[in-house]
Amino acid sequence: MSQATDAATLEKILAGAAEAARPAAEATPAERARWLTAVADALDAAAGELVPLAHAETHLPESPRLQGELKRTTFQLRLFAEVLTDGEYLGATVDHADPDWPMGPRPDIRRVKTAIGPVLVFAASNFPFAFSVAGGDTASALAAGCPVILKAHSGHPELSAQTGSIVREALIKAGAPAALFNVIFGQEQGATALKDPRISAGSFTGSIPGGRALFDIANARPRPIPFYGELGSVNPVVVTEAAIAARGEAVAKGYAGSFTLGAGQFCTKPGLLFLPEDHGLTDALRSALDGAPAQPMLNDRIAGGYSSQLSKLREVPGVEVVSSSASSSPAFTPTLLATTGKQFLEGGATVHEECFGPASLIVTYADQAELLRLLDVIEPGLTATIHGEESDVDWIRPVLPALARIAGRLLWNDWPTGVTVSWAQQHGGPYPATTAPTTTSVGTAAIERFLRPVAWQGFPDALLPEPLQEANPWQLPRRTDGTR
Repeated sequence: MSQATDAATLEKILAGAAEAARPAAEATPAERARWLTAVADALDAAAGELVPLAHAETHLPESPRLQGELKRTTFQLRLFAEVLTDGEYLGATVDHADPDWPMGPRPDIRRVKTAIGPVLVFAASNFPFAFSVAGGDTASALAAGCPVILKAHSGHPELSAQTGSIVREALIKAGAPAALFNVIFGQEQGATALKDPRISAGSFTGSIPGGRALFDIANARPRPIPFYGELGSVNPVVVTEAAIAARGEAVAKGYAGSFTLGAGQFCTKPGLLFLPEDHGLTDALRSALDGAPAQPMLNDRIAGGYSSQLSKLREVPGVEVVSSSASSSPAFTPTLLATTGKQFLEGGATVHEECFGPASLIVTYADQAELLRLLDVIEPGLTATIHGEESDVDWIRPVLPALARIAGRLLWNDWPTGVTVSWAQQHGGPYPATTAPTTTSVGTAAIERFLRPVAWQGFPDALLPEPLQEANPWQLPRRTDGTR
């Protein structure tokens, strides 16, 4: 078990990150791309060591889960290297001096994004690779040119220590500043680092209480900093009558597979299933869950929280059990519950909040008007899904604004578990899904969280940053005098 980081070591790490900020920000995109690729190569080479260690600490299966997650992790490191090579992320913009500018003479002014400074990343429990030490937050912050201090999650400390050593060694060998990346341990140490004035931004993936506490610390500082927290999400799924008539059994199987995936420990797990009254899918849903094996949860604390929340759900008046098997901590079989739209509206926070684990709640709706009332009271989240047919378009169209209002990603005839890393991905949403609804923690746009724009007005060419110099030495895509 890794020990909490002592005060002297924490101070050394914070001081080192502050010292590394300037050379990291001034490194060229090509240099940073080399750093990220070196880390990806090192992690791939260590897969035989890291995957069994992750399995031992998290109970997640080695294949295909952990092996696939490590591949995702190294893929996104290499994708951010592509982002750097592309160069558009800097948003370089040049407005030459124009004496005839309609609002009056315009000075020469040039704008580009630069690294925000040292970033404190809080690792997640449920993805020991992809949202942990070398996960998306670390990759995007390093790509932006920011030193990273990674606060390891207590659920997989030995994996965090070993992954951290591999990342740090790979970066140094690739020519990065020695203090560009470090791992710290301990809840108190994480809070202390977040309060330190040398930290310029924070990121987090985890529970609503934990994320909100850190968000409040970041905002209570004498000089508040951006805090990008991904917290909780119920991820509603709406199914229409036409979809049930066309492929009801497939919808039932797909839903069962999605909400039980990984013992329901995905932030995109669909927790609410909105079905028309008299939907006729109960038997198909039960059948899809029959024989589902008990799955262990990540740790005893998460298992205990799930048991408590599930007990509260089952006690809400009007909530009935559709499918459930005998199970106990730390392994659980899936539980599917059901209630009516009217009872959901009257059930309060317990039926509206996320239940982290292999449980889900069916809510029946009488018509479109009631569905819209139901969507109006649920908490915003990361995703919202609709299963329908093209014959439904007139019925569905008025529902889409309600779904877009509460989610950062909308899905058509698909399932929210499985968040690809790509240029167009959006993994965020209104609070409590995130503390920063204009950002994403997955996909290439995640780099924008750790950049800030600076405008340079009237400077001679020799003093401008390379992305803004007249000759455009980095050959970046730029907007010049309003033209791309």
